Amino acid sequence: MAYWQVHGFVFRRDPSAYLHPEGEVRAPVVLIPGVFENWQFMRPLADYLYERGHPVHTVAPLGYNRGAIEEMAVLVERYLVERNLTGVLVLAHSKGGLIGKHLMTLPDGGSRVERMIAVNTPFSGSVYANLFPLASIRAFAPRDPFLQKLLLNVDVNARITSVYSSFDPHIPAGSHLAGARNIQLETMGHFRPIGDSRLLEVVEQDLGAAER
Repeated sequence: MAYWQVHGFVFRRDPSAYLHPEGEVRAPVVLIPGVFENWQFMRPLADYLYERGHPVHTVAPLGYNRGAIEEMAVLVERYLVERNLTGVLVLAHSKGGLIGKHLMTLPDGGSRVERMIAVNTPFSGSVYANLFPLASIRAFAPRDPFLQKLLLNVDVNARITSVYSSFDPHIPAGSHLAGARNIQLETMGHFRPIGDSRLLEVVEQDLGAAER
């Protein structure tokens, strides 16, 4: 995580550069990073998708994603509406998957998002969240009312692929989501899957399914 955060800070790239790939244009992808992350953290995925003809969208108002999950979801929904994006694949990391799932339950968001790939998302929360005083982290506590409500809403789960590490020290309970397509990678850690070639294979499979 530190590497990509520093890399993104030193070698900044205008995210609009990813909006217009050359050749045949494929389905749009929206990146939603995790808490205290910005889109630069997901640049390996952005590069991969752009090179394969997908316009890659980032949502600048998310910043470093410290706001409430429901508020961040509304920001992404507004972005989709303003740009009239449809048939969207959401690619999210950690907290971003919670934002993405809530987005899929919203009126406009649900109709515009085709699928979501969530990487190491704490759908059931993390017991470690109880140890932090920051509201942005305590929102992941397993007993958080909003998180419990989101977990019990299974209507969109069939359109979600949850990809997770064989061991994630940040999410002891794991990221398995009932009714979703669940894929466990051999990779260990909370952040390493972002650079894992096996994740790219999953992304390509889901994009192919969404476009058929």
